[in-house]
Amino acid sequence: MTAAPDLRNEVAVVTGASGGMGRIIATSLANAGAHVVAIVRDPARVDRGLDVVVADLSRRADVIAAAKVVADRHERIHLIVNNAGAHFAEHRLSADGVEMHLALDYLAAYGLTTLLDGPLRRGRARVVNVASDTLNDTRQVKLVGKPRPATVDLTGVESFADLNPVEGFVPFEAYARAKLLTVTAGYALARDFEPDAVTVNALHPGIVATDIIDDLVPAGLRPFRGLIRRGMLTPAEGAGTALRLATDPELAGVTGRYFVRDDEATTPPVSHDLVVQRRLLALSEAHFAR
Repeated sequence: MTAAPDLRNEVAVVTGASGGMGRIIATSLANAGAHVVAIVRDPARVDRGLDVVVADLSRRADVIAAAKVVADRHERIHLIVNNAGAHFAEHRLSADGVEMHLALDYLAAYGLTTLLDGPLRRGRARVVNVASDTLNDTRQVKLVGKPRPATVDLTGVESFADLNPVEGFVPFEAYARAKLLTVTAGYALARDFEPDAVTVNALHPGIVATDIIDDLVPAGLRPFRGLIRRGMLTPAEGAGTALRLATDPELAGVTGRYFVRDDEATTPPVSHDLVVQRRLLALSEAHFAR
């Protein structure tokens, strides 16, 4: 795992810091001297020494409230790692009527990043979004056939309640679509933040043995889940990619990129479509303006 440099006097915000990769990321940054703000749903699972903000990030009101608490406490933020995420095996709606993958895997990161606009700009921050390379291939079993990238069509979409409807719902594709939206919005935000030296990058940490994997394993392969997990990266290995983007001096100033582990990679053409980006930002801004 990449060793973090001296982060004393820096403020780092980490979501999903109560388990798996997030816990390791938060602890590593704290060990490097950062003041770590951990935004979590269950404070009992957070390591001691972290500044805990309790929030259910699938809820719009909680995202707004958490951002306000952080902004009130810290004039400058130097780093935010949007790590919180989940896979849902069935169609579920958030308290705001938004499909849960969209609410937690996309809107939470977008909301925190934009609501903390001022502190991030003053801190010349790095924004690191944990995505997934499912956005490049939504097939759960990849033994045959060509990659099937995630898709998004915002034509006629008036709000996020219109996306990932129950009709035709495929959980794995819904998850991948939310991650696709994360990188799509990230490219646009990177351009907006760049004049203030704020960088925005996304990453796929590799196939990491976290709780999400249990839901992603196809039903026919679940009897072999233990064997499958043993062949995956550990949470510590997965966290290394996020920590590198967050702290490596060689990546200072690098922005608007997507990485698979340590290598820069591509994302579907729709993610670079400026019209799609503008429409996505407009929908996202409207969601948090209600």
